[in-house]
Amino acid sequence: MSASKTLYTAHVHVVGGREGAARSSDGRLDIRLSTPGAPGAGTNPEQLFAAGWSACFEGAMTIAAKAKGVTLPEALAIDAQVELRLGDDGYTLAARLDVHVPGLDPESARQIIEAAHRTCPYSRAVKGNIETVVALA
Repeated sequence: MSASKTLYTAHVHVVGGREGAARSSDGRLDIRLSTPGAPGAGTNPEQLFAAGWSACFEGAMTIAAKAKGVTLPEALAIDAQVELRLGDDGYTLAARLDVHVPGLDPESARQIIEAAHRTCPYSRAVKGNIETVVALA
């Protein structure tokens, strides 16, 4: 067992898979799910992953910027793409984050993005498992 300290545990109950619903134990997440590209009012796991990784990555950028004595601009934004792919070996994911850091010099922005990519839990989870690109936009 790892010696790490658990900071938070998310509990989500899903019924019906891609055509179902997901609800967190605290009720903050309560959504319909639908298959990507199909008609329906719900979101899909790929969109949820894109939102989760982007939010987590921005948090990691904030920590990296603070360590460098840099204040990130309020207009910081991340455009995420998560692709569901089907190949000879089955289904896979690929993901891209385009990070917009207006007003910050490009070299500082790249350093902060690189540091965030090394420390963000989502980035660490996907490293070597799926095709990823994280770029300064």
